[in-house]
Amino acid sequence: MPNHLEHESSPYLQQHRNNPVDWYPWGDEALQRAKDEDKPVFLSIGYSSCHWCHVMEHESFEDDATAQLLNEHFISIKVDREERPDIDSIYMLAVQAMTGHGGWPLNVFLTPDLVPFYGGTYWPPEERQGMPAFRNVIRAVATTFEDKREDVEENAEQVKSLLKTTSTRAPREGVLTRDALEEAHGNAAKHFDQLNGGFGSAPKFPQPSVVEFVMRRYLANRQSATARVLNVTLDHMAQGGMYDQIGGGFHRYAVDAIWLVPHFEKMLYDNAQMARLYVDGAKLLGEERHAAVASDIFDYVLREMTGPNGEFYSTQDADTEGEEGKFYVWTLEELSEALGPEDARIAAAVYGITPDGNFEGHSIPTRETPLAGAAEALGIDAGTVESKLPAIREQMRTWRAGRTQPGRDDKVIASWNGMMLRAFAEAAAALDRPDLLEAARRNASFITQQMMTEEGLHHIWQNGSGRIAGYLDDYVNVIDGFLALYQADFSIDWLDRALHLTEIMLEKFGDENSGLLYDSSNEHEPLVSRARDFQDGATPSGNAVAAEVMIKIGRLTSNRDLERRGSAILTYLVRPMTEQPLGFGRALVALDTYLGVTKEAVVAGPAQNEETRAFLSAIGKVYQPHMVVGLAEPHDTELAGRLPFLEGRVMRDGKVAAYVCEHFACLPPVTDPAAIADVVTRGSGVSWTEF
Repeated sequence: MPNHLEHESSPYLQQHRNNPVDWYPWGDEALQRAKDEDKPVFLSIGYSSCHWCHVMEHESFEDDATAQLLNEHFISIKVDREERPDIDSIYMLAVQAMTGHGGWPLNVFLTPDLVPFYGGTYWPPEERQGMPAFRNVIRAVATTFEDKREDVEENAEQVKSLLKTTSTRAPREGVLTRDALEEAHGNAAKHFDQLNGGFGSAPKFPQPSVVEFVMRRYLANRQSATARVLNVTLDHMAQGGMYDQIGGGFHRYAVDAIWLVPHFEKMLYDNAQMARLYVDGAKLLGEERHAAVASDIFDYVLREMTGPNGEFYSTQDADTEGEEGKFYVWTLEELSEALGPEDARIAAAVYGITPDGNFEGHSIPTRETPLAGAAEALGIDAGTVESKLPAIREQMRTWRAGRTQPGRDDKVIASWNGMMLRAFAEAAAALDRPDLLEAARRNASFITQQMMTEEGLHHIWQNGSGRIAGYLDDYVNVIDGFLALYQADFSIDWLDRALHLTEIMLEKFGDENSGLLYDSSNEHEPLVSRARDFQDGATPSGNAVAAEVMIKIGRLTSNRDLERRGSAILTYLVRPMTEQPLGFGRALVALDTYLGVTKEAVVAGPAQNEETRAFLSAIGKVYQPHMVVGLAEPHDTELAGRLPFLEGRVMRDGKVAAYVCEHFACLPPVTDPAAIADVVTRGSGVSWTEF
């Protein structure tokens, strides 16, 4: 018989609706029952594609004996962290404070007043590897709550005090200087894995915001050691099993230090960040292989993660048929069946598929062996292997599609869609792919029509309607996406929507005392505390993205107050971002944006003119993160009043012209699209003048 999750729309909650545990969704019914019966709450938080969430469900939440213990002593509540990031953030912070670590599934025991007093992550059904058995944890917590209530209440009050202090106390302010960028870069470099790329050791996370920050340092210093950090990282991530070599797209992270064995779930937000990273890598480093990875990610998203109206879905599961990664791994026998013996021999050499495998007797495809090395081992000309590979890969993908597909969570999350919107918009010119710009427009239209109201944003859209008021992450990332789309197709509507959402964001999320922003709005349900997380997690910090978008809008529109509000956020983050750069990558990117000299590139010409588009396309291929780009159409006399950097930018002798300016000084207008990339990048050796 289904429990109280039966009518929930979340795929994660639906997965638990037939558990013998008497689950409730978070809401008045469960919370009031806990108070009325004076029972503690068992709160379990996860998400649909989380491998260890599935494991714990099968081992414990489907077990009748475990369910009986929970039902007897607790009110059990299930929460989808993707639906309620505010709840997840608060209780994750509490568990990290109590245990020193966190993760999902997140399991927390609360007083009837919802204050956490004990928690952890995954607990096995039987004691192993130093972890207690889950049933023993339940019994111990229940006994402690009943027999030592005063101790429990005292501990809970200490945790509550910590949570409130964290949410109300602002970090000490610092000064925004280039020295901070250099210090942060030096501290990040200490953690670089010289052999495998990336930062730290196993488990290895991509940390795209940190890599983006390193890209900006390379733009500033052009040191060969920094270029090596970038190429080694981008290459090794794309060559390992964390990257889906057959279908495209990145898995969540690698459990090892060499990017080989991933946790196999695929998240929209990871792929949005990684796509941008490889586009920027291609522009900055000039390597076609980085562009190929980016293009592959977009193909994957369009094929498997895009809805009929341009919306982007959330996740794909790690597991199929109860086994993690089963959909993605291969044996030699399967390869031969899919391709035939000769092509299977080529695929095995190229993708590292061996009799013994590299993952539980199977092979995760990799590209660790260079194509020339694989060809030599096969005794085949490298050109022949290269020419055959696209068809082989496509045939492998088609054959793999006949397997049981990973579950897909089709809810649409505003923040993640905003991140992917930005990736598509920025990539269209860089990769010469107009289809990406069209996909960006469709997604932005979907967000506008289905997830925006005059009052603000919905956090989630599913089953035909939007629900849950948007969080800070939703606002800042959708604003970021609209800004990127404006700089890609120059329709003022996207800029207007970004400005509208920025006004609402400041009104609903602002802290009047500090100028910082809360993660939840003044309209959200009051919880034990109001979260305000400055550190990047799986997605960038909301405050860091807010700072960056306000600085960018301020410079685009000459709104000094908005730029000041963005930079004010960064003053609170100077110390942690310099001392702990791996946790504050997006704040460092925002600081670099603030300290960087803004370059303006304006193309004067009709929007649909072929030469105009050639200029804009060439500019879009240059890595200049401090640049704002504008289109001055000859017959639009009002736009320059709104965007002062467009003023006076006109066609020259009937020809489309491009103007590049910096610090109120400009180069002579350029009328040859072939020359604009060099001018934007280096100034072409021409003196800057007041023009």
